Amino acid sequence: MANIAFEVKLLIGIYLILWTNAYPAVSRTLYEESSVAIKHEQWMSQYGRRYGDEAEKEKRFKIFMENLEYIEKFNNGENKSYKLGLNEFSDLTEQEFMASYTGLKTPTSINSSSVTTLKLGNVPTSLDWRERGAVTGVKNQNLCASCWAFSAVAAVEGIVQIKTKRLISLSEQQLVDCVGNDEPCKDGFMNDAFKYIIFNKGISTETNYPYKHVQGTCNEKAPPAAQITSFQNVVPNNEQQLLQAVAMQPVSVAIAMDNNLKAYRSGIFDGPCRPDISHAVTIVGYGTSEDGNMYWLIKNSWGQSWGEGGYMKLRRGLANQPNGVCGVNTSPSYPTINS
Repeated sequence: MANIAFEVKLLIGIYLILWTNAYPAVSRTLYEESSVAIKHEQWMSQYGRRYGDEAEKEKRFKIFMENLEYIEKFNNGENKSYKLGLNEFSDLTEQEFMASYTGLKTPTSINSSSVTTLKLGNVPTSLDWRERGAVTGVKNQNLCASCWAFSAVAAVEGIVQIKTKRLISLSEQQLVDCVGNDEPCKDGFMNDAFKYIIFNKGISTETNYPYKHVQGTCNEKAPPAAQITSFQNVVPNNEQQLLQAVAMQPVSVAIAMDNNLKAYRSGIFDGPCRPDISHAVTIVGYGTSEDGNMYWLIKNSWGQSWGEGGYMKLRRGLANQPNGVCGVNTSPSYPTINS
């Protein structure tokens, strides 16, 4: 009996030791989840997010918690040229986000005869086409993979303002509805958008042909508000040629995606990126940071909650990356208007 009593006391002692050691970890985990739950509720309120049921909410909370943990870990790292942050996409996985908020379909190759080699000359050390009145406000493609349409429209809006001194918000929905793809809300390419505008003898305004983030029937009677004459492809993988083009006007470009880009908040983004090109944006300027890092000024189509009010700075000037950070130098193009 004495041995049994001793063994029972020993087991109780071991249990108490284990519980004492485990309790702080359990308590800390519960506290951390509670803190994240509060942040999730605040985030839901900020972005008007509603879920169909508790199961969906629990699923999204876990994704949100994982994304938040990754953001905080990244931001606490050293020698980072940019920061990540929460935005309206913070309860989506990278795969879900890529399926709905990208949508670029690049050709296998660019016809060399359509590439224009620009004469290299002096360009401003920095340039922001927003300051020159050639950039409309940041737009949001929402749950439609129509980035290509937004990239093309931003470039057209830019050259129209440069040539006419009139800044007109043009219709992405017209391109989504009318450009000849099987699933325009799934994929597309900027040059196809330019070709349509030329063939159609113009593109309508955002007001006359508003964005609905779903594919609709092409309204062939939409009155055109702006026209372009042609478009040019920049020499691929040549940053100096791209710089010359951006010095003339906003330029459509294709880039590769990554989860870090989804959560980008501020600073100069320098990767990493996936190897495949999948998203379209518009370069609306360039500059150099105070510590000497050169960058492109990018207008995106993910709304103002993303990045620096809907914009980002993308690293340029890296000699060991001829295709540019995230492949930005691979297939730039821009619309033209004959004087």
